[in-house]
Amino acid sequence: MSHDHPVQPSPEPLRLLAQDEDDLQIVSAALQDAILRPRDVVWEKAARRLTVTLSRFCWECGGTRVVSALQFGDVVSVRSRRLARGPDAMLELLAIHFEPADPPGGTAFLMFAGGGDLRVDLECVDVVVADLTPRWPAQAQPAHPDAESAVEPESWA
Repeated sequence: MSHDHPVQPSPEPLRLLAQDEDDLQIVSAALQDAILRPRDVVWEKAARRLTVTLSRFCWECGGTRVVSALQFGDVVSVRSRRLARGPDAMLELLAIHFEPADPPGGTAFLMFAGGGDLRVDLECVDVVVADLTPRWPAQAQPAHPDAESAVEPESWA
């Protein structure tokens, strides 16, 4: 009799499509603690597309990271506030917050550690997330000691 444990199949690569505020909350949870550099954010104004390549912590399979792409379609404008701009600066995505405007449009706020954010004005919610590479062991699991003190994004008056 063998005492070997069955091999657990590797989870399928994550692929998400968000078409409303509720879907975007799922995307936000999946991308919590993703890390990226400013150069990983590409705004194609003529194509009305914003693509962000990031290293996603795989909460669903624990202890691993994977390179993923987050893409917004139907983008009207993109603005950043208080984000590090150096080519090797590291940004940690905390959450994506959505504020509806004229349906089906609104604004997605990508909120980063340190208080900076990226404002993405959308004609409609058309967001895709897809894992691009195999997973690798993460150096550490992200911790959230002050999650109770999280705040909504400041007004963009």
